[in-house]
Amino acid sequence: MGKIHTNKLHIVDTTLRDGSHAVSHSFTVEQAVAIAGGLDKAGVEIIEISHGDGITGSSINYGFSTTSELDLIEAANKVVKNAKLAVLLLPGIGTIEDLKAARERGANAVRVATHVTEADIAVQHIAWAKQNGMFAVGFLMMTHMASPEKIVEQAKIFIDAGADYINLADSSGYMVPDDVRARISALKAAISIPVGFHSHNNLGLAIANSLAAVEEGAEYIDATCRGLGAGAGNTQNEVFCAVLERLGYNTGIKTYDLMDLAEDVVEPIMQRPQVIRTDSLMLGYAGVYSSFLLHTRRAADKFGISPRDILVELGKRRMVGGQEDMIVDVAYQLSQKK
Repeated sequence: MGKIHTNKLHIVDTTLRDGSHAVSHSFTVEQAVAIAGGLDKAGVEIIEISHGDGITGSSINYGFSTTSELDLIEAANKVVKNAKLAVLLLPGIGTIEDLKAARERGANAVRVATHVTEADIAVQHIAWAKQNGMFAVGFLMMTHMASPEKIVEQAKIFIDAGADYINLADSSGYMVPDDVRARISALKAAISIPVGFHSHNNLGLAIANSLAAVEEGAEYIDATCRGLGAGAGNTQNEVFCAVLERLGYNTGIKTYDLMDLAEDVVEPIMQRPQVIRTDSLMLGYAGVYSSFLLHTRRAADKFGISPRDILVELGKRRMVGGQEDMIVDVAYQLSQKK
């Protein structure tokens, strides 16, 4: 056991949202109840549940959900006693009306996510959430694509709208610990509300990057059971909490309960092991949005080309979340050059 750290760390579990990508948005009511209930009993403080691309992401562009996310939210709400039940909202995919519907079914927190340079499109959504008693988070995606100074500027837009904390996402799993340190430390020095961090494991650095964020003062860390998530997945919750416990951090998590939930409930519903295969490695290597992975695999099969070639081209074009429809176009164009 390491030294005792006095600051409380808040674990945000996003198995039922980011993990949705890895199971092709197929969570059932029974699975949502088992996972959300288990997370709540283990002491997780915020449980995020929605389509992988946020509320109302179920579509031909992003993949259809097997079960309505509103039904999943309502079912989870019946078993969650202590945690906040959060949804992700990407302005342009989800609307305030959609957020209102999620709130009526039991969501009491929202994380409003934008590209790292587009915080201004989230102002009305955060303001509405706060006016209606919700916990609201400003969530900047693809933060490897902006300087620390730009991130501070964008975070202040969220703060002015009323955000409770600012979350930085390494959506491509592209960053190394020093990249994380530079961004988290700059934000901590410039703002007075808490900072959080969301990682992807495409370069095998999710836990190292999350730990670097904690060491620089981040108070909210995203994680998923078994690391289930887009690309090569996220920070593996049960592993990360064990590491934090070893280091003397206070999370309030019952680590054994989290281990059991990951092994007995989450692992059996996984469609494939959450490992770093070449195509998910390429997401981090090329700096490509992690949820592009399954779309890229399908396009590669359709046009008979390598997923690696598609991902490199997407990285060159600096494609961002919301441009999934362009993956087929890129694959077609590359196939014509063969």
